[in-house]
Amino acid sequence: MERIRKINRIIKGQATTDGAGVKLTRILGHNTQDILDPFLMLDFFGSDNPDDFMAGFPSHPHRGIETVTYMLDGKVEHSDSMGNRGVIGKGDIQWMTAGSGIIHEEMPKYEQEKMHGFQLWVNLPSSLKMTAPRYQNIPASKIPLVELKNKTRVKVLAGTFQGIRGPVENIIADPEYFDIEMPEHAELVIPVAADHTVFSFLYEGSAGFDENLNNSLRAGEGALFGQGENVRVQTGASKAKFILIAGKPIGESIAWNGPIVMNTEEELMIAFRELRNGDFIKSRQ
Repeated sequence: MERIRKINRIIKGQATTDGAGVKLTRILGHNTQDILDPFLMLDFFGSDNPDDFMAGFPSHPHRGIETVTYMLDGKVEHSDSMGNRGVIGKGDIQWMTAGSGIIHEEMPKYEQEKMHGFQLWVNLPSSLKMTAPRYQNIPASKIPLVELKNKTRVKVLAGTFQGIRGPVENIIADPEYFDIEMPEHAELVIPVAADHTVFSFLYEGSAGFDENLNNSLRAGEGALFGQGENVRVQTGASKAKFILIAGKPIGESIAWNGPIVMNTEEELMIAFRELRNGDFIKSRQ
């Protein structure tokens, strides 16, 4: 019999700033890295006040990870050391494999007075830390939407839901990334791989999770799930919007300082020395 995953830990995001002063909620970070493998960081940026986000994220490096930006509202313009430029808009997702190193910037475009979305950091195994950087830029029009009889809507960004596969491909963590909207008084069972780390974050409304549906999450709360093959969700008098993310653990040591994540302190020292010396970038278009 397939098991329903219970909540192991409820995680509440912490208000912080990053970049040049962008106000955001940090849901995952250094304090969760040991229990959320392969996921390192998850930020939720959501504001209707341009002063909270217009400073953006000026030029900064990454190495050893993948960054995943998913926009709910607003637009962000990106450019990088490989010569890539583009705009991520409402409903779009960008999965960037930083690999051996990239320097990029992400700057909001002021076209409307709101900016909402997520940025997720996914670790890379030691064998791929120094792989060549690459992008997968997926417009909203390419993201499948599964609509169920109970009016639940599931956007499949990565992985497979009810036989529908998301557009993000060839990611080592074998991830599943769903954006789910449930109406009032609805139930949903989400199959997940038994060996994957599974996490959910509720960004609107409230919903009950786990086998007995006793643990109700409210907007701004996340849950790390225990073992099992399914996640069960049920709404009451409130609808719910949440993301569910799953990925295969790597099981390696982590040495993490700012935007660079390696396996050892020596590798970190080398990365920052290369950054200072101007030979951080290993691959250019």
